[in-house]
Amino acid sequence: MSQDPLHGITLERIVTELHAKFGWPELADRIRINCFYENPSIKSSLKFLRKTPWARKKVEDLYFYTIARKANKTKKPLQIDNASSDLIATDLNSAPE
Repeated sequence: MSQDPLHGITLERIVTELHAKFGWPELADRIRINCFYENPSIKSSLKFLRKTPWARKKVEDLYFYTIARKANKTKKPLQIDNASSDLIATDLNSAPE
């Protein structure tokens, strides 16, 4: 069994659900990358995120801490590494319930 909490969830699903929850303007405020600012679309965002690992990581972290984690409340929370904790803490503090 994979230890990846996003195992089996496509990048397209992640971007689509984040867009549905936040919309492009708020998504662009939460993650400052141009594919969410300039002529945003699912297709252009996917193209950029597939080529840019650091941006994809930020999008996956936001998805996990705002959508996926809430859907799996019965599971034990995962430990996070210090490298990504600043981003996660910021997202958790500003994420609407």
